[in-house]
Amino acid sequence: MSDFHLAELFSYYNVVLLLKGLAATFLLSVIGCFAGFVAGFVIAILRMTRSLALAPLRAAAFTYCFLFRRIPFLVTLMLVFFASQSSKLELSTFSVALVSVCLIAAAYLGEIIRSGLESVHKNQWEAAQTLNFSYLESLRHVIVPQAWPIIVPPTFSFFVMFIKDTALASQIGVMELTSASKVLTNKGFSAALVYGTVLVLYFLISYPLSRLGKRLENSLAATRNRRP
Repeated sequence: MSDFHLAELFSYYNVVLLLKGLAATFLLSVIGCFAGFVAGFVIAILRMTRSLALAPLRAAAFTYCFLFRRIPFLVTLMLVFFASQSSKLELSTFSVALVSVCLIAAAYLGEIIRSGLESVHKNQWEAAQTLNFSYLESLRHVIVPQAWPIIVPPTFSFFVMFIKDTALASQIGVMELTSASKVLTNKGFSAALVYGTVLVLYFLISYPLSRLGKRLENSLAATRNRRP
């Protein structure tokens, strides 16, 4: 009987359903992490400026990080969902989930990147100023290269955690892995078998990412140790 259920679970249409769920989870994770990292870098740079002209943007960046790092992902998801409904944008549920993951990722990664940049000793900033580097040139040539070993480990840890959080997108009807598993269990398949399969699929996404992060971390550490 168990072999029968196993064969039925991995029938063509069920496999297609799981693959669609896997693709949605993968896209939410990849786009969310990439967009969040880029936006987070901009936020971190804005927060570290000292220009009076950029004070409003600096305050906005601080407020954004402060709020979205304290609002649960599910609440953010619902806020974006109802905002899209009330504004008549008529975004798809996947688009709502994508906007939500980008908002959350940008806030968390902005704080991670800012902490990494601020870990570089202020003498390095002063050295860059003596070379007449602009603010952006100082970041590019002096600060960021030294901050990478600090930024990379927590960034990849966040990426791996973030993949699991995308499961909450199922609450608004996005057909990702968790939604697909619910459909299969509603069809009468064993919950242990279905969620065991989903566990393996989440592992196939997150484990290579964690290994990549570890390899980058070791590479950056080795590069730093080779410096005279």
